[in-house]
Amino acid sequence: MNLPLAARAAAFHALHAENLLLLANAWDAGSARLAQAAGARAIATSSAAVAWAHGWPDGDALPAELLLHTVHGIAGAVDVPVSADIEGGYSDDPARVGELVGRVLEAGAVGINIEDGADDPALLCAKIAAARAEAQARGVGLYINARTDVWLRGLASPERRAEEAVRRGGLYREAGASGLFVPGITSEADIAAVVKGVSMPVNVMARPALPELERLRALGVRRYSAGSSIGETVNALALAMMRDFLATGRVQTYGVPALSYPELNALMKR
Repeated sequence: MNLPLAARAAAFHALHAENLLLLANAWDAGSARLAQAAGARAIATSSAAVAWAHGWPDGDALPAELLLHTVHGIAGAVDVPVSADIEGGYSDDPARVGELVGRVLEAGAVGINIEDGADDPALLCAKIAAARAEAQARGVGLYINARTDVWLRGLASPERRAEEAVRRGGLYREAGASGLFVPGITSEADIAAVVKGVSMPVNVMARPALPELERLRALGVRRYSAGSSIGETVNALALAMMRDFLATGRVQTYGVPALSYPELNALMKR
């Protein structure tokens, strides 16, 4: 994307106000090119899929330099805004998180995902504040998508999950967050409560039990992420094909039509 960083950030913010933004999370420049070819209006990374692509497990284990290299490659390969999942910021020191965010901006991303995990929400608030300060110092309206793991980690009883997500969302918004990411949420009642309770865009993650897209739009959801699901399936297919080839010498695609060499090569042309 040839626009200045600040303009790219503004364009990314605008996508959250227009309709439901769908993000088919990518993990490298090639998968980002595929997402763009499929019609993606923005690219967001999956921290898990990025880690797996580099031979690391998910969970703040990926060296930051590999993350930055990936973000730089993606930003240079596509013509749409890019958001980087930085997990927990790769540090419990807000100042270091702020420094990392500065380097993420230098790599070309205009949004981040940053999560609370099992930590006290106050820690994520401090990280968000540091990220916002760093971005403001650079004149960029960074989109900070604050992820709360209330559902994924069972941080509240089922009856209180929506209330706790709203509470955390308020804290994160005050700290400088732009949106709230609530992976694991699926019920319409909970989604409606969270959307109503937080005054910023709400992001949900693909799950079989989620309502259909039109219903999510009606409920007021503004962002819908594939998460690691596409990366999981791509890796599962690759592993199955490799096992079969090593056992039989045959290349099986398990019913998935293969892109031809010319087709795939054309998708990567810049």
